Amino acid sequence: MSVRMRRKATALGIVFLVVVASALALQTGGGQHWSKYADEMQNPAPDPPDAGEPSEYAFARLRYRSAYGGWRRSSWGTDSNKAEQHFVSGVRRLTRINARSNEEVIDADSDDVFNWPWLYAVEVGHWSLNESQAKRLRTYLDRGGFLMVDDFHGTQEWAVFMAGLQQIFPDRPVTDIPDDDAIFHVLYNLEKRGQVPGAQFVRSHRMYERDGYEPKWRGVYDDKGRLVVAIVHNSDLGDAWEWADDPNYPEPFASAAYRIGINYVLYAMTH
Repeated sequence: MSVRMRRKATALGIVFLVVVASALALQTGGGQHWSKYADEMQNPAPDPPDAGEPSEYAFARLRYRSAYGGWRRSSWGTDSNKAEQHFVSGVRRLTRINARSNEEVIDADSDDVFNWPWLYAVEVGHWSLNESQAKRLRTYLDRGGFLMVDDFHGTQEWAVFMAGLQQIFPDRPVTDIPDDDAIFHVLYNLEKRGQVPGAQFVRSHRMYERDGYEPKWRGVYDDKGRLVVAIVHNSDLGDAWEWADDPNYPEPFASAAYRIGINYVLYAMTH
């Protein structure tokens, strides 16, 4: 075989390996990023084919220990990861944000939190933080990070949430977010926000859970007036995202949840 023929064969071999590797990556969803935590997620789904592509925004979900014991029994994975995949598809369609199709799971024990400017935590009426985790989250928020908490209801879950939040911010109050705050107007004008019920509404036709009768839109501000923690209490945006494709779940609730979530993402990326 001539040198030219050997070079051609080598080049063809490299092309073949690249094609095979690409095909395997597509079949495995870019490495099955989700599978590491699939047994802790409530509604796991495989990564989309374009998972892991570079982007300017990714849905980052906080993984925490439950106040009632361990990781496996934790509530951090509620609605995941169907909720984030549906929400990100809305971000892609309704904004110009270059959003990644798959989520990122951020362990409360990891310094990886500093790589993600927008962080979502669900069912924080069941979370538990130790001293180092609280300190890490405080540093993250002081450096410009943003935390959105969602899907917890009533007085008892509020008390559990506040116990964790006060570890992070012992020196800052929780206040109602005024209707004219920028977070409610960065894209959609949301002066009036109704309660967004979870999927239980389809069965019960009840807007609230436990004694969480009224939706609350609260937050924590830094010294410059920037909202660093956005608190969605007595509503369930995560369920609304998760079941947005269910014809039994009312469209007005799903649409409201997308508008609120997108405003929060845009605020976090511009303030």
